[in-house]
Amino acid sequence: MKIPAAPIRAIDWSKVEATEHSGEPGMALWRTEQLCDIRVRVVEYSAGYIANHWCAKGHVVLVLAGEIISQQRDGSELRLSAGMSYLVGDDCDAHRSYSPTGAKLFIVD
Repeated sequence: MKIPAAPIRAIDWSKVEATEHSGEPGMALWRTEQLCDIRVRVVEYSAGYIANHWCAKGHVVLVLAGEIISQQRDGSELRLSAGMSYLVGDDCDAHRSYSPTGAKLFIVD
């Protein structure tokens, strides 16, 4: 990832409009800012949330609160709690998120 030239700015995430994304079951709320091709998000998962798709996009994910399980299509899983991160590259390890208790994440992709 190359971060393009852009002036410094602060983001007050509480003022960024949230969009709802349905899970299978559950709901995710995304607060998103875009810088050219780089998307930066604060995402909140409801308890019991399971993503409704397998994702092949690369991410840098930091769990701010709660717990997630990153399920890989091959059946393996990563369990992450607050303060933990995972990294995955584009087109590697198709994955989806599951949050048994709910979670808040910071994601760059």
